[in-house]
Amino acid sequence: MKHLLKLQDLSAKEITDILNLADQLKFERKHGIDHPRLKGKTLGMIFTKASTRTRVSFEVGMYQLGGNALFLSGSEMQIGRGEPAEDTARVLSKYLDGIMIRTFDQAEVEKLAAFGTIPVINGLTDYCHPCQVLADLMTIREFLGSFRDKKVCFVGDGNNMANSLIVGCIKMGMDIAIACPKGYEPDAELVKWGYEQGKLTMTEDLKAAAENADVMYTDVWASMGQEGEAQIRRAKFEKFTIDRDLMSVAKKNAIVLHCLPAHRGEEISAEVLEAHAKEIFEQAENRLHAQKAVMVRLME
Repeated sequence: MKHLLKLQDLSAKEITDILNLADQLKFERKHGIDHPRLKGKTLGMIFTKASTRTRVSFEVGMYQLGGNALFLSGSEMQIGRGEPAEDTARVLSKYLDGIMIRTFDQAEVEKLAAFGTIPVINGLTDYCHPCQVLADLMTIREFLGSFRDKKVCFVGDGNNMANSLIVGCIKMGMDIAIACPKGYEPDAELVKWGYEQGKLTMTEDLKAAAENADVMYTDVWASMGQEGEAQIRRAKFEKFTIDRDLMSVAKKNAIVLHCLPAHRGEEISAEVLEAHAKEIFEQAENRLHAQKAVMVRLME
């Protein structure tokens, strides 16, 4: 494991190793045990997309690991003024021990990894969100005990979250059902991969997708950069809400996850969110621990 660019690049064994280390680091943090495993290391954090959880979790994570994190705004760097990612990668490799980038284009992340000589972590692109799904897997295992015989139902846009969930769930042996409107399906190549490698269901029927689900998952209808489509998407996604009625067909003890921010009354009802706030905000915390594990594995 040299980089974390997308979950397709990791084996089930590598994912399990990250999750086990994340559990260990979380335990140590909760019990006041210091773990300065990246003392003297510096992570450069490039943001061309704004963030709350990504910036705070990576910055705090590096601090807790004994290292330093630098916030690098894409609009204030030469990469934002036309410098090729290839050159930025070469320069930053001379100064830093690792790069985390949150941006639009997956190709930009791949170029940084190809031309740099230090680990690159994908903090989010329009194509995938591997760090979030590692935290999701950590949370599922924490609340349900294992991945064995588990079913995940994702309701909403076939976006970067749906793409990464397909890969993460199937690699860890879970079934996944995705309910989304026609025309808003996940990446076609990943859907094909999912059908071939595991049990993937694609449907517009919410209740069929949610039936006997152990995990109900949703995300906003309009992601960052899609604000101009918000009104159209509200009409298209009007029925794609996790509410009490939909939860009634999932398993009785099903957990609910949301990668946040949440729009109550749209993709999730306020009632369901508050009833499942424990797992949703533990999921948010687990971004910190999962990403610390990634950084240790890549930068230690």
